[in-house]
Parts: sequence; C-alpha cells; structure tokens
Amino acid sequence: MLEIISAEYAGGCRLRVCFSNGDEGTVDLTDSLWGPVFEPLRDPAAFERFEVSPVLHTVRWENDADLAPEFLYEKMVEQRDGPVRRLRSSKMVG
Repeated sequence: MLEIISAEYAGGCRLRVCFSNGDEGTVDLTDSLWGPVFEPLRDPAAFERFEVSPVLHTVRWENDADLAPEFLYEKMVEQRDGPVRRLRSSKMVG
C-alpha cells in the first residue's frame, strides 16, 4: 500500500512529497482543485495549511479534504516523466 511519508509546501498549489516506495518529487495540483471541497484550496494561504495524516497516510487539509496517495503519485510521475513515458510504460506491462 502506497503511503505519503512526508510533504512540504512548494508554493502555489504544489507539494513536494516523499512516498513509502522511496520515490519523491513535486506535484502541481492546480488543475485538480475543483468542486466544493477542493476549490477553497486554490487560495495558497489555505493550500499550505495541510498535514500528513497519521491515519490516512496522505496529505489532509483543515477542511478535511484529502487526496489518495496513489492519485498524488500518478500525478507526480506524469508531471515529471510526461505522458509519453507513462504510456510507453503501461504498454510494456500488458
């Protein structure tokens, strides 16, 4: 099970995260913050007030919004490696 070990605010709507599989990097969540729970987090002052939940093992904000570690990981890898690499990797698996 993938978990978030640590996270730091990286400006705007970005987090620097370290995962239980040893991978780490920055994830930009700007395009993921929509809907009534997540839209308030578009304000950097609200976004930066998060914690790594010892129960959920992911980032959790004051308004009880959270995102699955798997979602954060996929987003980070896609942003880091690009969609072409991700597509190539998924074709190799099957």
